[in-house]
Amino acid sequence: MNKKAIYGILLTVLLPLIGYIYLKNATESAAPMPRHFIPDSVVTRTKNGKEYNDTIWHKIPDFSFTNQLGQKVSWSDMEGKIVVADFFFTHCPTICPGMTNNMKSLQNGIKNTEMVGNTKADFIQFLSFSIDPERDSVERLKKWADRFQIDPQNWWLLTGDRKQIYDMSINDMKLLAQDGGPVDSNFLHTDFFVLIDKNRNIRGYYHGLDTNALSQLSEDIVLLSMERDRKAKSFFSGKLELIAIIFMIAGIGLVVLMQLLKKENKRL
Repeated sequence: MNKKAIYGILLTVLLPLIGYIYLKNATESAAPMPRHFIPDSVVTRTKNGKEYNDTIWHKIPDFSFTNQLGQKVSWSDMEGKIVVADFFFTHCPTICPGMTNNMKSLQNGIKNTEMVGNTKADFIQFLSFSIDPERDSVERLKKWADRFQIDPQNWWLLTGDRKQIYDMSINDMKLLAQDGGPVDSNFLHTDFFVLIDKNRNIRGYYHGLDTNALSQLSEDIVLLSMERDRKAKSFFSGKLELIAIIFMIAGIGLVVLMQLLKKENKRL
């Protein structure tokens, strides 16, 4: 066998191996995604004789509230979307106008770059829950929305059952625990924006009046929009070794076939 044939075999062996190593590293490495918050439980499982601990993260429960357009909405209306939520009330003379302005900036700043002619970021939903639903009627919410020129396509101001709103804030989003200050649980008033992923898991808390925190929130929204669903396996999952072997065998077979054809041509 001449040198060219040997080099050909080496090349057909090395290329699949290099491709295998590259794909394996690419599929196993991931961008530093925003961390999870509020674990519910830890489940231990065994795979190939080795134990793994899987954390079950707290999932925000479904709800039924009314938005500024008078529409009844629930989590099913936001299926597969990233959510940024905050809590406010329209009679608030202090932090709420600033928080609404900053949420508006977020809404304006995040665009859909995938669809030509459609710049609306339809992968994200903004939610502002009123902590004063007794006074914040649909009409009041609509006035607030008009005041700040809120686009209702992906930003809802919500009113509804007071207990359900407070349960969501205190027990599900754990805002009192995150605030760290003397917040009255009877009238919750906090400046946090809460980032929630497509699985309704909390992925971050950000002070809504802090420019650095808002910048981090913008980055984390982009990262979450690219996050792969862990439950959905990629095409290459568990197949990289097999693909590499197939390419190696095919490559070697091709070189052998070429050598046989070359010898046959010499005989002729």
